[in-house]
Amino acid sequence: MSARERIRAVAETLREPRSVNWISEQADAAWSRTNEELQALVEQGLLRRVEAGEATRYQPDYTRLLFEEIRTLIEENPREELRNELAAITEEIEGWQATYDVETWEELEQSLDDGDLASAELRERRDVIGCWEENQEDRRLIRHALALYSDVEAAREQMIDVADRDTN
Repeated sequence: MSARERIRAVAETLREPRSVNWISEQADAAWSRTNEELQALVEQGLLRRVEAGEATRYQPDYTRLLFEEIRTLIEENPREELRNELAAITEEIEGWQATYDVETWEELEQSLDDGDLASAELRERRDVIGCWEENQEDRRLIRHALALYSDVEAAREQMIDVADRDTN
């Protein structure tokens, strides 16, 4: 990877606002090159600059990322496939609820304190908790995508109609 690619890779995975120094160190890139690339990412709308006292930090534009994920789901999946995935996720969560006699992954997490659980059972429950959290996030995104599906399709059709008129 080039320095630019490393900087972008680090910037795209930030979970909290970070300084140029921190990003530079993580990307193993010169401070000046990192600063230059971060400014370009801000101008492109991919990062946001956050002022924290006298320090400047950078973080992804989480709103833009959310809408890009929803758009990708809509563009790459037929509506019926999204509905099927939503049903599969719900079925899997219901299975965990029945298996562990809990309603939420948080309740399952609390069961990790049970001193009677063997290490294999603890590992299994931790794995299920991770999958459950991921499923809930996927379910949330799919629900958003389904709610906006018709609007995005209509906008796409409108763009095609405008393009067709312009070529005629």
